[in-house]
Amino acid sequence: MNLNLKDKVFLISGGAKGIGGAVASELLAEGAIPVIIDPDEKAGSQLLKDGPGLQIPTLLSSEKDAEDAVKQAFQTFGRIDGIVNNAGVNDGVGLEKGNPKAFIDSVAKNLNHYYDLAHFALPHLRASKGSIVNISSKTALTGQGNTSGYTAAKGAILSLTREWAVELLPYQIRVNAVIPAEVLTPMYESWIQKFEDPAAKLESINSKIPLGNRMTKPEEIAAMVIFLLSDKAMHITGQYLHVDGGYTHLDRAL
Repeated sequence: MNLNLKDKVFLISGGAKGIGGAVASELLAEGAIPVIIDPDEKAGSQLLKDGPGLQIPTLLSSEKDAEDAVKQAFQTFGRIDGIVNNAGVNDGVGLEKGNPKAFIDSVAKNLNHYYDLAHFALPHLRASKGSIVNISSKTALTGQGNTSGYTAAKGAILSLTREWAVELLPYQIRVNAVIPAEVLTPMYESWIQKFEDPAAKLESINSKIPLGNRMTKPEEIAAMVIFLLSDKAMHITGQYLHVDGGYTHLDRAL
């Protein structure tokens, strides 16, 4: 299927590896131009070695970072067709194992840059009738334990998806959310390695994923993301799309 993405420009926060890296790779395969907003310059340059694109090595830790990233992307390519808000970290700031300051910082770290990128890119998205895809997490719906800041941010991202979908209707800008569950990204692999028996822990997690008893691949998340970015999804907005092998909604006793 030709998704008609050739030469279109998309900002991807956390776009150098994991889900963001898979999105960047799939966009390149479709002839699109990814703008990778990620401090990992080595991983970003590896992705961009065979195709057009740009890496902006920043963490998006302030609104100025987001404003500068949007300006640089537009000055380089003259257009912005969409945003994939993806960067975040499950940082373990819980209710008991945490404190109010840590909670506020965790929410800000995982949420604010979603708003900032969308805000500063909005004039360009109005011109292109672009699309926003927000990456949330199953933890926003299921809970996880000991990660209040992260789940609060991921829940807010779902709420903002619906809010922006409504606000941006007059401009025909579509806004949707993709909700992964268990995805074997480099960050996830690092977490698994902290256990005494990483292989057994991984097997235990896989056994709870109904479809195929395996984790979702980053490329499977990316496939949904780039479809939502494309004009093949022109009448889809305000939706939450689960790509999780049935983890969130099916009985895991299956």
